[in-house]
Amino acid sequence: MALDEMVDGKGGLRPHWRTLLGVLTGLGRPALVERAQRLERIAAEEGVSAMLPGAPPDPWRFDPIPVLLPQADFSRLATGLAQRARLLDAVLADIYGPQRLLAEGVLPPALVFANPGFLRACHSAPGGNAPPAEAGLLRFYAADLVRGPDGTWCVLADRTDWPNGLAHALENRRRLGRILPELFASQLLWPLSHFAELWQDALHRLVPNADGNPGAVALLTPGHADSDWFGHVLLARELSCALVEGGDLTVRSGRLFLKTLRGLQPIGVLLRGEPGGRVDPLELSPDAAGVPGLLAASRTGGVRIVNHPGTGLAEAPALAGFLAALSERLLGEALILPSVETHWLNDPHDREAVLRDPAAWLVRPALDGAAPPLAPATLADEARKGLLARIAASGEKFVARAPVSPSAAPCLEAGQLVPRPLVIRMFLAQADGVWHAMPGGLGCALPDGAAAWPIAVPGLAKDVWVLAQDAMEIAGPPVMRVPALAIRRTAGDLPSRAADNFFWLGRYLERLEGAARVLRAALGRLSRPAPTPHEMAEIQVLTACLTQAGVLNAETIAGLSLPRLTEALLRAAAPWGAIHAMLGQVSRIAGLLRDRVTGEMHAMIAVSLNEVEEALDAINPRQDGQQLESAASALLRVLTFSATVSGVAAENMVHGGGRLFLDLGRRVERAQAVADELACALELPGADTQPARVEHGLRLALELCDSVITYRGRYGVLQPAPALDLVLADEGNPRGLAYQVVTAASLLQRIAGSQDASLAGLAASLRQELESIVYSVESAADQARAATLLPPRLRALRDAVADLSDRISRRYFALLPTARSVGVEAEPPALLGAA
Repeated sequence: MALDEMVDGKGGLRPHWRTLLGVLTGLGRPALVERAQRLERIAAEEGVSAMLPGAPPDPWRFDPIPVLLPQADFSRLATGLAQRARLLDAVLADIYGPQRLLAEGVLPPALVFANPGFLRACHSAPGGNAPPAEAGLLRFYAADLVRGPDGTWCVLADRTDWPNGLAHALENRRRLGRILPELFASQLLWPLSHFAELWQDALHRLVPNADGNPGAVALLTPGHADSDWFGHVLLARELSCALVEGGDLTVRSGRLFLKTLRGLQPIGVLLRGEPGGRVDPLELSPDAAGVPGLLAASRTGGVRIVNHPGTGLAEAPALAGFLAALSERLLGEALILPSVETHWLNDPHDREAVLRDPAAWLVRPALDGAAPPLAPATLADEARKGLLARIAASGEKFVARAPVSPSAAPCLEAGQLVPRPLVIRMFLAQADGVWHAMPGGLGCALPDGAAAWPIAVPGLAKDVWVLAQDAMEIAGPPVMRVPALAIRRTAGDLPSRAADNFFWLGRYLERLEGAARVLRAALGRLSRPAPTPHEMAEIQVLTACLTQAGVLNAETIAGLSLPRLTEALLRAAAPWGAIHAMLGQVSRIAGLLRDRVTGEMHAMIAVSLNEVEEALDAINPRQDGQQLESAASALLRVLTFSATVSGVAAENMVHGGGRLFLDLGRRVERAQAVADELACALELPGADTQPARVEHGLRLALELCDSVITYRGRYGVLQPAPALDLVLADEGNPRGLAYQVVTAASLLQRIAGSQDASLAGLAASLRQELESIVYSVESAADQARAATLLPPRLRALRDAVADLSDRISRRYFALLPTARSVGVEAEPPALLGAA
């Protein structure tokens, strides 16, 4: 019978649970249910899936009832796990070094050379390039633990490659403190932050300092598509280190560098969130998106990799059966914390025992630590016979593990405390040669009847508390002395990839806002009972603008009747239409920047995105005309969302780095949109033969640039030159074209600093063409006729801005020289029709 963590088996509560249960009882069932729901909302708002409209929720749920560990229990676990970490580090040092354990027969070669975690490129073979392996390959370690029916703790699995879950454990503690502060007030427990601080200091002490330029600490992540990316974001913030991808890094002269806007910045310690076999495509997996030359830089001491790429070898389940003997052999100590009984089925006696009574065992691959065990008794006859046949033929590929009944911990379900099987993952970090355990961990409540771990489906996450006996015992790590830092106010430390993402976030935000504004104007005219010929001409212009922006397809809407055109416009705003697609792009890029924005800004974007998506989901293009009002309301929410993001960025983001590129992206996108929309407005049907109709196009242009009230206040009477001056050449109009190019020039100047400012000069040169356009109309005898000749020049301006955007990408994101023809000096493109 499984042990209960809360109940002592005699009808009473364990002493360390009494105070906590009293607080829970005092809160009452309704309050507990409401707090649990708030935890779910926080996870939805702050989790990685919150940024993706329509994405399924994060499969990990968080239970508000913590797991309590008395300090005596934790101390025994910490001692045992520290010994296991030292043992596994010594085993790895031997395997990647002299390999005495293999030569002496202590370890079977089949567990090493057939193991996909063994990286031959990391082995210091005699005469090879790699230096002799020493203890220190393993610096971050975790173990999955269960408490058996007799109260004894044992290890289910060792995590030596990259132990996930530390950031989630820290975040769970933070969230629980926000939602249930009453629990924390009732208990004296060890904080988790001290462990993060200690590990952060230890990482900085590892940074090589051979040339006086030691470099920074960075965390290598596979990217946002990886299931562990959100945990990497949280951990990078906790450790105050850069979050980087393989494409952000380069190896030069035996050193690792981060590619930033200011140039190459050295990286001294690289936390490896990537699988070990994928960190260097040059020497390991050719299809990996790692860093070519990383292993070579590590060998020469140019960078420290934590953990060493080859440490995943120690996660092989078959190794667990040898650890007791290895502890005596390498450490001269008996193994304090045993593994769950495990047998490698290469041994005929063990293999025969499993074949004789398969229901008594759990079977899993011998070398794959991530594969869940199989219970032969639960398999269908055909599957069970196939498994047993494979074991009989190739026993060396399997291990058998004795089933274990984990202890049960209370979980909140429908307002009731229900016992669920418990697995705890504890984390350790090495600092100055000593292993330190985090006083807590990540608990996982398993579904009922789950005897296998790891399980295929994530369970219920739980916070693990280590209760302190005396407040005087709680002490943080010693202060690390670091040299005085030079004051820096520069945008240059921003990685090129992050700058690229901020730039395109600005562009997609502006594209979304512009499309919503034009679409709302078109639907507003279609909602009137009988549009006048003048309104019909405006609808044609607006649909042309939407076609130019990619919201509508010209062939699809050609020749449509008003009802069918209305349906097409509603489809653009409805779920999975063009507006929804643009919203998805904003969501995707905002998610990529999760590690670059504050938690407040991220939560605001996530909540607003969900509200906009709900409003768009309510639109049904096939229903009656009432949908026009729903669509107009939803599009207004889109405009509000875009304005809110801009406002929060203006008030919350430092005016440098990401903020500069976010604003630059908006200026570039808005400049192209204004030029396009004005060209379409001046091509109002009939304007070429009846110049007087240009007035209607100018009114529409003022409306799209949100400048109607400003124009009325200045002039009253509508004329081409003043109207064009307001939307084209007035630097004080934030919706006008001149404001965009002048602001872009200023932003580019700030980004370049004292370096080459040719891009800023190119943006500033566009200002002259705007003045020339307005002057050509103002000085014309027939201003209306002159205005009808402007669309080609406006589209040339749009193309010039697009060329500027390409040059920005080459200079700052791709880090490529300006494109030019052979033998031709690069010059700004000439504007078509320039005076």
